[in-house]
Amino acid sequence: MTKEISDPPGLRLVPLSSWMQENGFAASSPLQATLLAGGRSNISYKLNDALGSSWVLRRPPLGHIMPSAHDMGREFRVLSGLNTVLFPTPTTRGYCEDESVIGAKFMMMDFVDGRVIESAKTAQSLSAQQASEISQELVDTLARLHAVDPVAAGLDQLGKPAGYLQRQVKRWGEQWQITKTRELPEIEALHAWLEIAITRVPDSLPFSIVHGDYRIDNVILDSADSKIVAVLDWEMSTLGDPISDLAISLVYWSQATDTLRRKVPVAEDVTSGPGFWSRQQVLDRYVEQTGLDISHLDQCVALACFKLAVIMESIHHRNLSGQQLGAAAGAQSTMGEAAVALTELGLAVTTSGAISALNQ
Repeated sequence: MTKEISDPPGLRLVPLSSWMQENGFAASSPLQATLLAGGRSNISYKLNDALGSSWVLRRPPLGHIMPSAHDMGREFRVLSGLNTVLFPTPTTRGYCEDESVIGAKFMMMDFVDGRVIESAKTAQSLSAQQASEISQELVDTLARLHAVDPVAAGLDQLGKPAGYLQRQVKRWGEQWQITKTRELPEIEALHAWLEIAITRVPDSLPFSIVHGDYRIDNVILDSADSKIVAVLDWEMSTLGDPISDLAISLVYWSQATDTLRRKVPVAEDVTSGPGFWSRQQVLDRYVEQTGLDISHLDQCVALACFKLAVIMESIHHRNLSGQQLGAAAGAQSTMGEAAVALTELGLAVTTSGAISALNQ
């Protein structure tokens, strides 16, 4: 008798197994799937076959998908391009546009073994020296990404660098109107400030491949040392202003004295322990490694706060409808509060400057 395969939410294992066989995967039945913790937007499953081979499948969330978000084809394209220039990323294995297979478009990549520092508890196991080494590795890997030649990676058509920041302000303003679950005058005020402030940023700034969501729990570290072996979650990657990536990283960074940052339940207090660098050290190292102009950092950090507030509200929206999987499932009030806290952080940047505001 054949044992019935149990499908986790968002996956259909029998048709998936057939698709894998048809597309060159040497997968032995039965196929088993485990939801990987950590995902708040796109959903990741670890797939194992009967012989112990492992892959990761990525698909969009189950409900409330913002327009142009969660693009599996884009993520597959970016990862494939970065594979060619040996930037630390999982090796891509396949992309499926046929939504009849599992109910959504999806991509497949190799499973990368290693360490993920996803919580303050995990970070507590690090020595101060290890924490410092990881801090440096995070900054240097971001700088390395921003030095990748988009042409060499086949990603020179990934986006339009000119007007990137202005389009980001417009796009996330539109996303807020679509995703909001309540009226928040503060976030409207932050958006209004951004619309004016971004016009003062020169349109001829250097551009690079940007990750869009670069933070400590989106990387996999080598099991034996502090080397990053894979950077994950490229769904928002494009060609744009590298300082916008730095800004996101600074907003996600945590310090022991933070107040507003503690209300954002993403990698909270992970970098607050002994040995981890301060935000100022992160900023200084990045400038040292890249030599880039950061005179518009305040605008980029305020935009990062606005963008992340909208994303948290989207997760809050999915939670309210019972369609959120992964790390944020069931965290309705927490994600709603996070959107408000990020808005407050963004408004503080407009009056106090980026580092000073984030350090509140």
